[in-house]
Amino acid sequence: MVSACIKLCKLFPIDIQVGQGKRESRRWRAARAATMQDVHLPMRSFELKNRTQVNEIKKLKLITAIKTPYLPDGRFDLEAYDSLLNMQIVNGVEGVIVGGTTGEGQLMSWDEHIMLIGHTVNCFGDAIKVIGNTGSNSTREAIHATEQGFAVGMHAALHINPYYGKTSHEGLVLHFRSVLSMGPTIIYNVPGRTGQDIPPLVIKKLAENQNFAGVKECVGNDRINEYTDNGMAVWSGNDDQCHDARWNYGARGVISVTSNLVPGLMHDLMFNGKDEALNKMLLPLMDWLFCEPNPIALNTALAQLGVIRPIFRLPYAPLPIEKRIQFCNIVRDIGRGNFIGNRDVQVLEDEDFILLGRY
Repeated sequence: MVSACIKLCKLFPIDIQVGQGKRESRRWRAARAATMQDVHLPMRSFELKNRTQVNEIKKLKLITAIKTPYLPDGRFDLEAYDSLLNMQIVNGVEGVIVGGTTGEGQLMSWDEHIMLIGHTVNCFGDAIKVIGNTGSNSTREAIHATEQGFAVGMHAALHINPYYGKTSHEGLVLHFRSVLSMGPTIIYNVPGRTGQDIPPLVIKKLAENQNFAGVKECVGNDRINEYTDNGMAVWSGNDDQCHDARWNYGARGVISVTSNLVPGLMHDLMFNGKDEALNKMLLPLMDWLFCEPNPIALNTALAQLGVIRPIFRLPYAPLPIEKRIQFCNIVRDIGRGNFIGNRDVQVLEDEDFILLGRY
């Protein structure tokens, strides 16, 4: 008993009575059990979390960065979302990015994010490859979200390099390697959003990993050509360059925003050989979609087509009326039948839109 008391005195702060009412405070020592790592508990997760073969991801030619629609209270409109997914599948789209920039993953809680990935897998995983955007500028969050994403059944992960709090090239390699071990992974390079290019020397190191599926590349077709010459799978991240990327520079295909609206035409563009006429017809739509930062124009367009409610989570806001009128003209030029949905395209007024700051 005395021995136990002595040991406790060494662990916890105590005051001891000394002499005539004087008190002496002994230095506090942290309990070793609270500070020492248990070597038997894994501190990093390297076990495979997914059984999808990497080659199943590498062969995909048309992947849509799918939009996330909302209800008036800000929750996901899963009925509209499911309708969007069905229209992608019917028109030959092979994969979807869930919760990417286009899907506004940056405006979701991780609970919402993982739920939407799981919902997509549960409802459509047998018909289309589900690629969850589980990237983050925090390696800890990226690891946790990727574990959860694969746990709910996603076929592959999309990972961006840390943004805002940028890191070194060595830091990039370590960040991506920490998630590559879990399953098929596409690395996403978009310096316009992250403020940092992922250089080829980093990609070449990552390509040594068996779970490296390829790169979504937004720098341009010369960079794409550099990778494809070395046998890597690359998807163009620029819709207006994807035709040439596919047929002139060896890209596997495209991860597309435009295919949200015209999946059938984008399928033709990726599968049916060079088609300069089709590409030229689609360029005005592609330019319009990126007249403001994505997904502002896409959200506006889908609302005008009547396939989603005209609801925006701030900070996104609809395009001005002039651009809405321009979209109607583009739809008529391309042909309403080539776009998703059955309603006539319409010019929505400002008061038709709901903008949500709290959701």
